[in-house]
Amino acid sequence: MKGFPNYLVALALMALASSLASAFDPAPLQDFCVAFNTSTDAVFVNGKFCKDPKLVIANDFFFPGLNTPRSTANPLGSTVTLLDVSKIFGLNTLGISLARIDFAPYGLNPPHTHPRATEILVVIEGTLLVGFVTSNPDNRLITKTLNTGDVFVFPIGLIHFQFNVGTTNAVSISGLGSQNPGLIVIAKNVFGSNPPINPDVLTKAFQLEKNVVDDLQKKFMS
Repeated sequence: MKGFPNYLVALALMALASSLASAFDPAPLQDFCVAFNTSTDAVFVNGKFCKDPKLVIANDFFFPGLNTPRSTANPLGSTVTLLDVSKIFGLNTLGISLARIDFAPYGLNPPHTHPRATEILVVIEGTLLVGFVTSNPDNRLITKTLNTGDVFVFPIGLIHFQFNVGTTNAVSISGLGSQNPGLIVIAKNVFGSNPPINPDVLTKAFQLEKNVVDDLQKKFMS
């Protein structure tokens, strides 16, 4: 390229390649690629077959009733309603998803991570204590109490939580930067894996007595 030293051209190409390689949901090269459950006359993109664009309808981009409160009658006192590509087929290749989280008083969305997405949350109703923990070596808790209308961001891959510290129900809405953000609930994935992790590993890792590990594995594998 005239006027540019060769090493600058090489650096620019490396930067471009790096940015493309690090993308989680690549930008589509067409208007949309509505997910389809059959391979007949379809193209496979982002883990889903694409519906023939001529057959796409409005309902491929639609989900009703997110305003309806969800039951929180469970041990955690919270329910997450995730609208990802499995619920709205039109999200395929678009790189976004949405979640409603309902909380009973003192309900908890427990520490978890999304390996493929940053999350931005807005409180619709109630008061939430939220936070995330930075990676090692800092391992620092970043936390804030949010009220109705407040917004908070959870960076991709970091452990985070939401806890209703109020005496009334709470509701939040989250946008996530992937059509399939993934979910790793720390306690459930560690103590409830299938098959189970060797208790000796967990005993040493968490510095717990073996009977405590056994009890936790029974609880989370049930």
